[in-house]
Amino acid sequence: MSDPVLTVDLDSNVLAPIGKRARTKVANRAAILDAARQVFGELGYEAAAVRDIIRRTGLSVGAFYNYYRSKEEVYEALAEDGARRFRPILHAQYEQAKDFESYLHGAIRAYFEFLITDSQAWLTQRPRGERHPQLRLDTPEMLAVFNEVRASIAEAIDKGLAPPVDAEYLAGASIGVAREVGDLMLERRPPNLDEAADFAVRMLLGGLAAVPRRAPPPPL
Repeated sequence: MSDPVLTVDLDSNVLAPIGKRARTKVANRAAILDAARQVFGELGYEAAAVRDIIRRTGLSVGAFYNYYRSKEEVYEALAEDGARRFRPILHAQYEQAKDFESYLHGAIRAYFEFLITDSQAWLTQRPRGERHPQLRLDTPEMLAVFNEVRASIAEAIDKGLAPPVDAEYLAGASIGVAREVGDLMLERRPPNLDEAADFAVRMLLGGLAAVPRRAPPPPL
């Protein structure tokens, strides 16, 4: 008898065996996302249609719609999958950073490298000037990435390693700058990772000089 296939239980965060039906669902979702990466890469997001994705999967139309209702949902699933895999990379950058600037630079550079080298690199093939659609930011993995950045910034502020500004605002600004600069970086041939990371970090740190400081919280 073959060994059981294991998956991570998201509630308990432990490995658990899954049955044949569950394995089929996992495989079908993976097939759809892999096909979408290829289609978006070759045709661009705007020109791509659901039928183009379905043709690459070998699944029926009905099977596809059991998982996703539109190409927008597929795109969000790709982003969610990327956020889930980027979180441990982001945490590792905080753990090894010597100061706040090195954390910010390491995190942004790691994100840009992730865009270029990981499966999200299909974005580099889109038609020049085509921007990605607006993504939902309230999904579990997107919120988890935001909370990871906010917690890291708040801890750096508490330790006196970063200016005492609003940690939530700074987390949002850092993510927004990284996302927009990274998006533009991917349009360049070839994309210059170091140049983009240096620009984003210098703009964020330079802009901090003009941000009002917050009063420290009263002692407990």
